Amino acid sequence: MSRDLIEQCKETMKHILRPLFITALALAFSVPVRADDDTLLTRKGAQSVREAKRQEPAEPRPGDALYADQPGQLVYQVLLAEIALQRGNLDLASKAYADLALRTRDPKVLERTIEVAGHARRYDLALETARLWLDVDPTSKRAQQMLASVMILSNKLDDLAPNLVRMLEVDRESLADNLLGLNRMFARNPDHRAVFRLIDQVCRPFFGYPEAHYAVSVAANSAGENDRALAEVRRALEMRPDWEMAALFEAQLLTRQSPAEAISFLQGFIERNPKARDAQLLLARALIGEKRYDEARSQFDQLLKDYPDRPEVVYPVAMLALQQGDKAMAEARLKHLLTLDVPDKSVAYFYLGQIAEDDKRSDEALAYYAQVGPGEQYLPAQLRSAHLLVDQGKPDAARKLLVQAQAQAASPEMRVQLVIAEAGVLREAKQVQAAFDLLDRALAGQPEQPDLLYESALLAERLDRMDVLESRLRKLIELRPDNAQAYNALGYSYAERGLRLPEARALIEKALELAPDDSFIMDSMGWVLYRQGDLAGALKYLERAYTQRSDPEIAAHLGEVLWMLGLKDDARRTLLEASQKNPGNEALANAVKKFAP
Repeated sequence: MSRDLIEQCKETMKHILRPLFITALALAFSVPVRADDDTLLTRKGAQSVREAKRQEPAEPRPGDALYADQPGQLVYQVLLAEIALQRGNLDLASKAYADLALRTRDPKVLERTIEVAGHARRYDLALETARLWLDVDPTSKRAQQMLASVMILSNKLDDLAPNLVRMLEVDRESLADNLLGLNRMFARNPDHRAVFRLIDQVCRPFFGYPEAHYAVSVAANSAGENDRALAEVRRALEMRPDWEMAALFEAQLLTRQSPAEAISFLQGFIERNPKARDAQLLLARALIGEKRYDEARSQFDQLLKDYPDRPEVVYPVAMLALQQGDKAMAEARLKHLLTLDVPDKSVAYFYLGQIAEDDKRSDEALAYYAQVGPGEQYLPAQLRSAHLLVDQGKPDAARKLLVQAQAQAASPEMRVQLVIAEAGVLREAKQVQAAFDLLDRALAGQPEQPDLLYESALLAERLDRMDVLESRLRKLIELRPDNAQAYNALGYSYAERGLRLPEARALIEKALELAPDDSFIMDSMGWVLYRQGDLAGALKYLERAYTQRSDPEIAAHLGEVLWMLGLKDDARRTLLEASQKNPGNEALANAVKKFAP
């Protein structure tokens, strides 16, 4: 046995074996391993702990002469197990340690054996070893914990209750916390009903503690036993009326049945416990959920007075202020949020950017958006920034920003949206061919990317490339047969050109079936009916679409149909009002020039 292997093992042994074992290691330098002194593992092959135990002539206890009689062999076996473990041979490592555990009956070796067997998913071996450990030391808390862990991993819930009760009883000082931790022990077990039955059985001896009722309530909730869950959490609150955690859980259970009842319960609890901050927060959010904004604002105002520097209070106040249109309050709270210890301030920067943008403070908005880091707000912040730069007459700066953002994009999907936005900047600058070429290059690398297919098809229409438009939209329909916009775009393209009108109508009808409330699809249906000569049908769809969305192109279509129906005054009024709101729209300008010069 080479010195470097022994030294490699020494460091491991410091942590897993008793000092007496270290002495055995030192003796190993002068006691060679005999060729006929093979290990128990080698003689018996792959045996379980129980099989090995039957063949042992005696049951040595810690400190027996076995340590002194066979030091070299023991060191060899530790080396065998640890090196096998390092090399990924989990089966050999677990069997070697199982044999070693029987030989030594040392608690550290037993613990290491359980760890290695668990890593190898040899739960039978781990279970036998844990039980042996408890035979060696029946009072060991660690042994009890390891046995419980192995039984949970091996899903032996039916046999687990007595062991858990014993563990809880011997640690009365931590009983309340341990009861609350029961459900976490089984968080990954998919059999929620079995877990509920077990926790109910384990907690019954401790029903004098509110935590026991709470633990049963949580387990019952996971198992779908709603009535039992509510009864148990109410019992916990009877025993401990000011327990906020239990109150929050009862409110959560009540919300499923009746949000109004949950709100009423929280109001009563807060009345009795005015410093229950989390309950106040939950109440305020519940009021928002029920659109009772004034009452929610009142709760948040009180919270803000009591906790002016708590982010979990300041941020909802800002969002509620935005919801109610109070931009001054929202901006003040968001700026205050930036001064607090918040790990990620991107949300605050993003909404501050939106407020500044709404108030036409473009440079300030750009500065805020530039502070938005990776995360949910990153993409919309970049898109808003590009839009602002285009509005400022800086398309090149907008493109530069979007290209830089593409290099930092967190996902391929985000990169696609940024490329599409860059193409949009080129389109707005009337560089339609350049925009199409940009998307075409992106599509070459991702030929089945739905958004690239759709956007490049729309640009192909502007270039009068109907062959490209048709092939890409049909491919998109093949890939995504539920994509209403693809059917609509193809059908509208035919209708706009007066081509294949029956097919155009069928495509738009399919789109309307998939998205019946989409105003643009309603507009397409009105337009194809107009092309087919059904003016009354066209008017019905176009009026409905324009009522729902006052879009300039819908207005242009509606104005033309009104004119053709002889309702010329209505047509002029519709077109002129829309053109005042959208002075730069090309389709609307053409309609005004034609029907209301």
